[in-house]
Amino acid sequence: MDVEGFVRRLRAQGTPGEEIQALLADHVRRLKPVSGEYAADFARAVREEVELSERAKGDVFEFTPAGVAMGEFGVGSRGKGDFYAHRKIAEIIGHTTAAVGVEEMDDGGVVTAGGKWIAVTVDGMHSRLSDYPFLAGFHATRATLRDVCVMGARPVALFSDIHVADDGDVAKIFDYTAGVTAVSEGMGVPLVAGSTLRIGGDMVLGTRMTGCVGAVGVASHVTPRRASAPGDVILMTTGSGGGTIATAAIYSGIPDVVERTLNLDFLRAVQALLGSDILGEIHAMTDVTNGGLRGDAHEMAATAKARIVIQDRHLRNLVDPAVLSMLDRLQIDYLGVSLDALLVVAPPDAADRIIRVVGDAGVPMEEIGRVEKGSPAAVLVVNGREQDFTPRFRESAYTPLKKVVDRAGRDFEEMRIGVDRAATAAVEKKRRVLARLTESGRR
Repeated sequence: MDVEGFVRRLRAQGTPGEEIQALLADHVRRLKPVSGEYAADFARAVREEVELSERAKGDVFEFTPAGVAMGEFGVGSRGKGDFYAHRKIAEIIGHTTAAVGVEEMDDGGVVTAGGKWIAVTVDGMHSRLSDYPFLAGFHATRATLRDVCVMGARPVALFSDIHVADDGDVAKIFDYTAGVTAVSEGMGVPLVAGSTLRIGGDMVLGTRMTGCVGAVGVASHVTPRRASAPGDVILMTTGSGGGTIATAAIYSGIPDVVERTLNLDFLRAVQALLGSDILGEIHAMTDVTNGGLRGDAHEMAATAKARIVIQDRHLRNLVDPAVLSMLDRLQIDYLGVSLDALLVVAPPDAADRIIRVVGDAGVPMEEIGRVEKGSPAAVLVVNGREQDFTPRFRESAYTPLKKVVDRAGRDFEEMRIGVDRAATAAVEKKRRVLARLTESGRR
C-alpha cells in the first residue's frame, strides 16, 4: 500500500484532512501489528509531509500529465501500448553517440571503448514473482545475459538491484541473490555490483519486491536487428519460457511446469555461436520475449525496415511439450507470450552451419521464416495463406487476473494523444534545464 499516494488521492478528491488521517490510521493497523497511538502518529506525519511537499512548485517539481494510467496504456504488458511508450522514451533520450542506441529498440545498447564494442543490458524481474525471490533473480539474470549475448557480445559482468517494501522479510534479498548467482556461477559471469533499498522507504507498506539485473559484454562483431536484410532466413531454437511461463504455471495451479524453465539452454546455444567462426556471418539475433514471437517479429520489421514472414509449420514443435500443453490447456496464445527462444537472422547459405553449431550445444533449431523487401510489417503464414501477425494491445493473458484486466478499455488513439503531449513536454523540460546548465557553466 502506497500511503503517500493514498493521502494525495484523497486530498485531490477534497476529503478533509482529519478524515484522511483517520482512514489512513485504520489502514495502517490492518496491515501492521502496531498500536492505535503509533498508527495515529504515523498517519499524522504522512499527512504533514504530503501537505508540506505541495509547496514545491515550478518546472522541476511538476510534470505534464498524460491523463493515461500505466495499466490503461498497457505499459509493461508487452503489446501495442508498451511498444509505443518505449518509442516515446527513445524520443526523449534522443540520438546519441551509441553504436546501437535506444531508438533502435534492440535487446541492448552498444558503445565503443578502447577499440571494442561494449554491450549493456538490463532486465527487470517479473512483477508476479515477488513472493518467489529465487525464481525472480534466476530469470532476470538469465534474461539480461540473453540480451547481451544476442548483441554478439560475451558477457563479462553482472550488476543487480533489489527493492523490498517495508514489511518484506530480509530473507527475500538473500533468496533473490541466490537466484542471480545460480545463473552467474553457472555461466561463469561474476556479479560485481548492486544496490538494495526499500520500495518507497517508509511510504509503502506491504511485502512487495521488485528489482533488476544488468549485464555488460564485450564484442568484436555486433548483431543488431537493423542488420537483418532482405533474403535472410530466420532461425529459431526450442524455448521453454522464463519468468512469464513460471508465473503462468504458479498462478494457474500447475507449479510442476516451473521446473521446465530452470535451464541454461539458450545461453549455452548462443555462447556456442559466439565461439564459432560462423558468428561473423550472422546478421542479427534476438530472443523471443517482448509480447512473444508476435511482438518480436513486429519490432524486427520496424527496426530493419523490412517485411518479416514467419511460417507456422515448425513453431509448435519448438515449444517445450510441457509448456505448450499448459498453454493449450489454459487457452493462452503461445505466439503472444515470452518463450525465451533464440532467433537468428542470417543469409541462407549460413543456416545449416548455424543449426549444426547450436545443435552440438544440445539445443534443437529450425528455420521458421525469412526477411523480404517491402513496407515494415510482420505476417504469419498458415497453410500457405498469410495472416496478420501484429502484436495485440497486451501480451497473451497468462494468469486469471490478466484475463480480467485484458478487456477493452479506452480508445487507443485518445490515449495516444495524451501520451504524445506528455512526452513532448518532457523533451521540452530537458532542453530548458540543459540550457540553464550550459549557461551556468559559462559563468
